[in-house]
Amino acid sequence: MNSPYFFNKNNIKMKLKFLLLASIVFFSTKNLSAQTKMVNMKAGHVFNISLPDYMDKTVGLNDASVFQFKNLIKDLAGFVIVDTKEELSLAEIKFTNTAEYYENFMEGFLKDTKDRTIGKSSQKKIGEVNFVESEASYYDEEIQNTIVYFVGGVETQKSYYKVLIWATKENFPKYKSDFQKILYSISD
Repeated sequence: MNSPYFFNKNNIKMKLKFLLLASIVFFSTKNLSAQTKMVNMKAGHVFNISLPDYMDKTVGLNDASVFQFKNLIKDLAGFVIVDTKEELSLAEIKFTNTAEYYENFMEGFLKDTKDRTIGKSSQKKIGEVNFVESEASYYDEEIQNTIVYFVGGVETQKSYYKVLIWATKENFPKYKSDFQKILYSISD
């Protein structure tokens, strides 16, 4: 009686050769990919911010910002720019405190605009987070109205934040307290 196909001598030799060849290929390619050590990295920056329910997320206001919001009906808009301390350190930039970070930004803010005014800043600390805020304004020829900015700086353990929110001169007083709530909601 012939042996079943599985136990055939020629078949066993062929299977052993196949296993040997497969083992060689497996172990040789394993060694090739194992020579490079991979390091786990994190990308992006996550932070928390609260907005009034009448504001919507948007895009197109500022290319450097990481978060933008607006309300077309109320004619309000704003954005947040994040400078992580790690990125600043890599660029060899170091601020000693929140006020220095804020002043560095405000130095050139609206510099070439008509009727530019910068209000006095005030500072506040909530927990471990430092805040600075002020108002700035200029006359916009195109819309023939004064635009008022609520400008804030935030320092957390990980990052600095610039918060800019604007409205017309007439609308600004109505929404300033909401602008402050937005600023003081930032955390990471």
